[in-house]
Amino acid sequence: MTINGRLREIFGSALRSRGYEVVDARLLYDWQKSLRPPSAAPDTRAPGDANPHLGPHNPALVDLQRRYADFDKMVTTALVWTDSHVSADDMRHFRGENAYVWQRRGLNMSPLAYALSAYYAKAIDELRLLDRLTEDESFGNFSLEVDGRRVSRDLLDSVVEMYFLEKHLKLSSMPRARILDIGAGYGRLAHRMTTAYANVEQYLCTDAYAVSTFVSAYYLNYRRVADRAKVVALDEFDAALKDQRIDIAVNIHSFSECRPAAIEWWVARLAAAKVRHLMVVPNAGDAHDGSTLKTNDGIDFGPIIANCGYRCVAVEPKYRDAIVQRYGVNPTYHHLFELG
Repeated sequence: MTINGRLREIFGSALRSRGYEVVDARLLYDWQKSLRPPSAAPDTRAPGDANPHLGPHNPALVDLQRRYADFDKMVTTALVWTDSHVSADDMRHFRGENAYVWQRRGLNMSPLAYALSAYYAKAIDELRLLDRLTEDESFGNFSLEVDGRRVSRDLLDSVVEMYFLEKHLKLSSMPRARILDIGAGYGRLAHRMTTAYANVEQYLCTDAYAVSTFVSAYYLNYRRVADRAKVVALDEFDAALKDQRIDIAVNIHSFSECRPAAIEWWVARLAAAKVRHLMVVPNAGDAHDGSTLKTNDGIDFGPIIANCGYRCVAVEPKYRDAIVQRYGVNPTYHHLFELG
């Protein structure tokens, strides 16, 4: 063995002992060769008033922050979403690579994974939802063109989540459906669901983070779905729940980022309002795959939901194909509960 060969063997053995492997550069994809993958480009197609409106000093946001600061600390004490969690730039490019939707970070966020997930969404799309939903790069969104269609994590996650509800609750056949989104972020799923389903009569978005309430109100107006997709401020939530029937509550990657006391606050109110179904999508962590309900700091919040009277009726991988679940964008599990 040559000296160079011996050095490679010693170096490779040392790396393998630490969990690394030397791979021939010819076997790498282009996106793997860069230590710093390019972030989503700043938005250039947002409406002209987006930047000045979506700022930390907007009076409407300042008022919301004051009201939320005075609200019940049981629900507003943050685990993840502190005051500094969303920057001023994140607000202007809220669909970019930031706290709202990880698009380049996390498990399986390569172009290859996006393509696999896009073809999976197309394969399950019996209702042709993708023909009703479009994508663009507004507000800093990261997107790719796959099979002649522009796709993003926003679009792909939304389609897969809607098909979970379609499979178990026949959402498309539900007359005058009314949906509540707890931890709605910038209004991603509200926009998608009211666009895809004419039978969704009302979609309510609420959040314990004032910036999210502010941004989602802007976004739903921008997407022209605010006639059916409404934003409910935290201090108006109890009154809104008393005034109307809710068929399904959804919580997408939100309870995982809450303290147990806040989760109990939300679910207890759902039970009191007799909301029959609750869909929960947890964050998948290093020590679990999302098949169990864990907060980001490792606390199991499944018992909290059960103690409020909800029983689990379905737990399924985000992607029903095992290969896609392993290699698709941001794999986790979808959980469905029914009020017992």
